[in-house]
Amino acid sequence: MTYYESDEETPLLIKQDPPPRPIETPLQWGQLLILLVTLICEPLASQSIYPFITQLISELDITGGDEKKVGYYAGIIESLFFATQACTVLQWSRLSDRIGRKPVLLTGLFGLCLSVVCFGLSRSFWSLVISRCICGMLNGNIGVMKSAIGELTDSTNRARGFSLIPIVWSAGSTIAPIIGGSLAKPYERFPETFQSPFWREFPYFLPCAVAASIMLVCFFFCLVFLKETLGHYPSPIDGQESLDKDAPVPMKALLHSRVLLPVFNYVVLAFLEIGLLALQPLFYSMPFELGGLALRPQTIGYILGAFGATNGVFQFFFFPSIVGRFTPKPVFIAGIVLFIPIFCLFPVMNTLARSGAPAIYVWIVLVIQLGMCVVMDMSYSCIFMFITAAAPNRRSLGATNGLSQTTVSVARAIGPAMTTSLYSFSVQYHFLGGKLVYVVLMVLTLFALALAKKLPEDGWKDRCETLEPLSD
Repeated sequence: MTYYESDEETPLLIKQDPPPRPIETPLQWGQLLILLVTLICEPLASQSIYPFITQLISELDITGGDEKKVGYYAGIIESLFFATQACTVLQWSRLSDRIGRKPVLLTGLFGLCLSVVCFGLSRSFWSLVISRCICGMLNGNIGVMKSAIGELTDSTNRARGFSLIPIVWSAGSTIAPIIGGSLAKPYERFPETFQSPFWREFPYFLPCAVAASIMLVCFFFCLVFLKETLGHYPSPIDGQESLDKDAPVPMKALLHSRVLLPVFNYVVLAFLEIGLLALQPLFYSMPFELGGLALRPQTIGYILGAFGATNGVFQFFFFPSIVGRFTPKPVFIAGIVLFIPIFCLFPVMNTLARSGAPAIYVWIVLVIQLGMCVVMDMSYSCIFMFITAAAPNRRSLGATNGLSQTTVSVARAIGPAMTTSLYSFSVQYHFLGGKLVYVVLMVLTLFALALAKKLPEDGWKDRCETLEPLSD
């Protein structure tokens, strides 16, 4: 029998081997690490205040002695960074498409450093407001940094490249609350070293000063070693941007479903996550009768720090293989689903604490909840890949990330104020037994899940091919 002849034993369908997986391009570790150094500064600026913000609000007598109102003002302070960032991040990102990523990153680092120092020296509500506004206004780094990572990676290594973002964010989230919780009121913890009246007048300046010092070191590190990732293309002729495939596209070209769908998914993910981050220190610090766990700032700092470290290790070692096996969409959806049990466990912990159950039971539930948060965080790297793939071209990557970061900043501005205010409202008026905030967040999670299902199946891979990495 020849090759083309057949008999009854010849299969009608010839089984074909699956196409080989493309060889992964090595990451440009040198430049990536420098970029990630700049990223660590943002959680330092935003989260180092979490362990002591409720105490600071109480001590400044902003609430008039009413502890039930602390959540309202804490949420406002936490939200201001993102509210002002929403007003400027798109402009910073579009500017980076024209003048380069490096000068914008350096400006953002300087703004973070300045604002954190101002926050530590603030002794009134309005000075806190101004310092947080400076922090957000001068900082557009997160969108620009993601654009730079997109330019340093291709479709074969983008998952691994973007998996580094939550790792470094986790490192910052590990360091920030430890700094804030351990160094607040140093005259109490280290009385022999910090005897000056200055430390009693500004009891939270030391953690802010340490965070600002780290940012200053990162500024000079970036200034000296970071190379520009944006290709040196000739400037487009005025009015001819749309004719140049390598030119930044007009903003209206970004208002397309291919771009807006991953952006909206990013928004709802960020809203839920920032609400969770705002709830955690408030829940941990509030008394049992007000729905919390009555933990000290130092303990809160260690809890959040341990979570950050665990999250970073998990993302580094497991995310690339998980997303490589299951693809980004299922992993993203799984992360969204986990918000439901995460929010459910808050009232469970308070109920256990109030009922007099052994403390170990509360800690077990707390560890389970934080473990779910670690898995949930994989959703961020997944949605970053979708957004990068949606960019019309390389020179519009900054604008695409800027658009996403602008909308996300709005969500993050609303999220802390809404969730902490809902928490205070729930316990003040005993709505749904003080659990209204968790019910609202679970309903929003269902909406996020419906939106996540609309993401394309593996559609990001083909689009990523147009963004080839820049060489060193």
